[in-house]
Amino acid sequence: MILNLKDLKPMDAQNYLQHAIAPRPICFASTIDAEGNVNLSPFSFFNLFSSNPPIVIFSPARKVRDNTTKHTLQNVLKVPEVVINIVDYDMVQQMSLASCEFAKGTNEFTKAGFTMEAATQVNPPMVKESKIKLECKVNEVKPLGTEGGAGNLVIAEVLVMHIDNSILNAEGKIDQLKLNLVARLGGDWYCKVDNSNLFQVAKPNTQLGIGVDALPASIKNSKILNGNNLGQLANINEMPAVNPAYNDDRLKNIIQYYSINPVEMEKELHIYAKELLNKGDVTAAWQVLLAIEI
Repeated sequence: MILNLKDLKPMDAQNYLQHAIAPRPICFASTIDAEGNVNLSPFSFFNLFSSNPPIVIFSPARKVRDNTTKHTLQNVLKVPEVVINIVDYDMVQQMSLASCEFAKGTNEFTKAGFTMEAATQVNPPMVKESKIKLECKVNEVKPLGTEGGAGNLVIAEVLVMHIDNSILNAEGKIDQLKLNLVARLGGDWYCKVDNSNLFQVAKPNTQLGIGVDALPASIKNSKILNGNNLGQLANINEMPAVNPAYNDDRLKNIIQYYSINPVEMEKELHIYAKELLNKGDVTAAWQVLLAIEI
């Protein structure tokens, strides 16, 4: 299916985009108007865009159905400050409740059952229950259009971070395994980020990876190894050599059993290498794959 977004109704375009561009972090924004009325509302058009200066951007879009603007947008245009309260699984249902279109002047902290906590450098209050709070000043609001669905980029500079000690590791850094973040998908769908679905990908270092194109043909054209496996193998700065000291009983058994059938031996070696790669052991996987190259 090929979609020309200009041919779609705005609501349909939004539906396709929000399902496809996901998961998205959630900006749970507390703001205040000129009269001192507090507003609390979530936005999933949100991310980090700079660390020096520390800049985050979220986008309160104009409502598709009637082209009205959010109270959050109205507030930051009058009082250019915001607290972004990071949402975890323990507060996701209350956060969703706060997204109801309550009348202007309604305190969503009260409606959603959250506790207001004074910030240190900005006027809007923080959500006490949130384990990470970002006090921000709004540097700029950039409208992206005037029709329903058009975003308004709220470019905010983080002044202060508040981090609950319960999610820190021994070095005083945030432990990703302790922070059960949630993210927005399409429709009513969310996802929970916890140790059942977290995984690590080795970042390329300052030395360039050899690249998939430099892999031996038997590896590059493998019917067993997938694209992720090839990416792992190619993320080294030089081709490894056979390590004579490498000792692996399963590798020995494969070579011994399939020595008269090179095709089947290569298949079994690739199956074993794939298992090792799925465990993150790239070094061992290379030693297994090099056995067929000898």
